[in-house]
Amino acid sequence: MSAVPAARKGDLALLLRALAFAAHKHRDQRRKDAQASPYINHPIALANVLAREGRIYDVDVLCAALLHDTVEDTRTTPRELRRVFGQKIARIVAEVTDDKSLSKAKRKALQIQHARHISPQAKLVKLADKISNVRDVARRPPATWERSRQREYFDWAKRVVDRLRGVNPKLESVFDAAYARRPRLRPKAAPAASGKKRKA
Repeated sequence: MSAVPAARKGDLALLLRALAFAAHKHRDQRRKDAQASPYINHPIALANVLAREGRIYDVDVLCAALLHDTVEDTRTTPRELRRVFGQKIARIVAEVTDDKSLSKAKRKALQIQHARHISPQAKLVKLADKISNVRDVARRPPATWERSRQREYFDWAKRVVDRLRGVNPKLESVFDAAYARRPRLRPKAAPAASGKKRKA
């Protein structure tokens, strides 16, 4: 059995530290699907999409994927991330973190607006996030979402991804395949006949 290079050992140790950190921070959180899936499944899915489908092995990007929601959705601070994981990983996370003091509509508009201007590393994390989310909405949508709300999410996610294009064609194709499976809106039923005859 060949020895693992020291640099590779360091990467693996950092990746596992990010996974443990994210698991601890998200330990009491659940997703909004009917099964209330553990929240940690989501950042793990991002790292999996990047590595297995995008062939992205940059450990800083993978760590940022695991940590991408810690500042936005837990009590983690940017300063804590910088102290534990360094400036580069903390910066990538900051680039994909929404300002929760803003309204949801404003946050969604800003994601579209900012997507083109974030770093390539942040674009990869954002792209993996949208892939993971549209897959989840298709398979296990939030319990309270009607089909129209699901469709709205798909269309908004595509507007974000369209501004990320050029960073990784392979992942962009993965998103396009997921988007193609978006929920179809059922046609509205025709109004029932009243049964009354019109006068000639």
